[in-house]
Amino acid sequence: MAVDLVDTHDPHVIKPPVHKSSKLEKRAPLVATGLSLILAIIKLTVGIMSGSVALLASAVDSIMDMFVSVFNFLAIRLSDKSPDEQFQFGYGKVEALAATLEGLVVMGSGFFILYESVQKFIHKESVTHISLSIAVMGVSIVIVGILVAFLAYVVKKTNNMVIRADLLHYKTDLYSNGAVLLSLAIIYFTDWYWIDILFGAAIGIYIIKEAYELVEEGTHVLLDVSLPEEEVEKIIDIVKKDPRVTDFHFLKTRYAGKYKFVEMHIVLKPEMQLLQAHRISDAIEEKIKKIDPESQWHILIHLDPYDDSDMHNF
Repeated sequence: MAVDLVDTHDPHVIKPPVHKSSKLEKRAPLVATGLSLILAIIKLTVGIMSGSVALLASAVDSIMDMFVSVFNFLAIRLSDKSPDEQFQFGYGKVEALAATLEGLVVMGSGFFILYESVQKFIHKESVTHISLSIAVMGVSIVIVGILVAFLAYVVKKTNNMVIRADLLHYKTDLYSNGAVLLSLAIIYFTDWYWIDILFGAAIGIYIIKEAYELVEEGTHVLLDVSLPEEEVEKIIDIVKKDPRVTDFHFLKTRYAGKYKFVEMHIVLKPEMQLLQAHRISDAIEEKIKKIDPESQWHILIHLDPYDDSDMHNF
């Protein structure tokens, strides 16, 4: 079965296969950090000068982006650590933890933006330096657009959960930056300063919604959510199509970062030799791995001479 020995004093301790993050995966958060820092400085400076709550909200979001990307880089490095005596299944869930924390941070920035919108509405503050603000947001959209394209490329190549979280995060930035630019353009041509407050609040609500989805996905992984239904159905189909397997039960699946875990009991003929039973198990494992060749699979198959499903309470 698909297990390897840990390099410890106990030869019975097992671990999932180790998969190291690529240079592309490690480089993506650093690129995002650098661009976020540049955008945060520019937006914050012009936002303070102009008094635009939408622009200040975007600046706060860029600052959050910077710290989150640094955290994501550290999370990817940690997830590369090999399983050890304390964490024998590896550090794959670090990616889910990072995505969850990122979502909470982003959600906090969304509530802050809503608060600033309310304050500006109460104090009836106006926006100045509109032309400069429009120029800044135009540059910001171009930079974030390039970053989104780069992160999308990395996700397509690696399917890294942390990078996917970052991609979703910067997509919300791209939309929010577009909304800020639109609000500034409307103010420039109409002097409707209340538009800035309206758009600022809308951006805050949108960010909170997207952040909730990040938190939900990360929490599901931390709570050992099962593999997607279509993958589970493929696993069941593989087992059922093997004529040597008379039945199966206790199928359980989960995933953590780059790793996918499958456990099950298969029922074989009682008189079957151990070597033959082992080969059947190996054949099933190899077919399951082909469902998603890009992931690292940890498959544990228990061989039963009869159906013992009613003897356990799983």
